Amino acid sequence: MNTTVALKKKARFKTAAEFLRFLCVGVVNTCVGLAVIYGCMYWLKLGNVAANACGYAVGLCVSFTLNRRWTFRHQGAAWPAALKFLAVAAVAYAMNLLTVMLAIHGFELNHYLAQAMGVPPYTLTAYWLSRTLVFRNQDAGTGISG
Repeated sequence: MNTTVALKKKARFKTAAEFLRFLCVGVVNTCVGLAVIYGCMYWLKLGNVAANACGYAVGLCVSFTLNRRWTFRHQGAAWPAALKFLAVAAVAYAMNLLTVMLAIHGFELNHYLAQAMGVPPYTLTAYWLSRTLVFRNQDAGTGISG
């Protein structure tokens, strides 16, 4: 097997492994966010909007930390990456909302189905932009960026 083919195969495996880690972080982030939302509602007696904002904020922090350290193993400065991560979250949310609204108002689909349809665009957008803009690392000696 020549070196170019081996490098391409290694890069595909790395990307697949990163994406699986990204999905795992999403599950953890969702569980932590929901726990915070429910805790804020139950113990702090916060309303839905305030509790959701708290849960979303904590979830973003968990997601940033786990994705930076585990998913992408980012070695760069944290604050610039955090600001980019917030922008990526906003863009991913916009993709989610656009998909949901298009499904509901453009295709007149069931609202519950439309909400579920918004998850893949959010996930793929967040992953791709996180990988290419937020947590971009340069692999030593391979010329493959991550």
